[in-house]
Amino acid sequence: MEKVELLQGDITKMEVDAVVNAANKSLLGGGGVDGAIHRAAGPELLEETKTLNGCRTGEAKITGGYKLPAKYVIHTVGPVWKGGNKNEAQLLSNAYYNSLEVAKKHGLQTVAFPNISTGVYGFPKEKAAEIAISSVLDYMRNHPGIQKVYFVCFDQENYRIYQEKLKEHLGS
Repeated sequence: MEKVELLQGDITKMEVDAVVNAANKSLLGGGGVDGAIHRAAGPELLEETKTLNGCRTGEAKITGGYKLPAKYVIHTVGPVWKGGNKNEAQLLSNAYYNSLEVAKKHGLQTVAFPNISTGVYGFPKEKAAEIAISSVLDYMRNHPGIQKVYFVCFDQENYRIYQEKLKEHLGS
């Protein structure tokens, strides 16, 4: 299934219909991938996100991409890891699912995801990769329309984990 591709690099350089931003609930920028996307997109992104009234964990909202090569930014809020008993797995799955729903609703065909919740939000990387891959593959099997999803890993550790998990799921 070549509809999913794994890359190591900078998500802000992706030439896709939409990059997904692992945002905080305010949508007003932050650290990690969120800060990088806001810096690369320029101040217009912040101005537009101010009009969205934030976003709840597991949900997703869309803005323009501004100075990014991507046409749009889909902002989703992943869960903060609190030990695994606070519905974190379902909320993380929802973040991927709802991001793809927003993309499909807007007729977008190519989407790039970062490793949601694995930075300062502390989600265990192996568990997060499993949820990300199974959620995206399940969505794509059941909802045609999205042509290609990229998992863009910033660091070598996440790249290696995603490589292993994709082999398990796709058998290649």
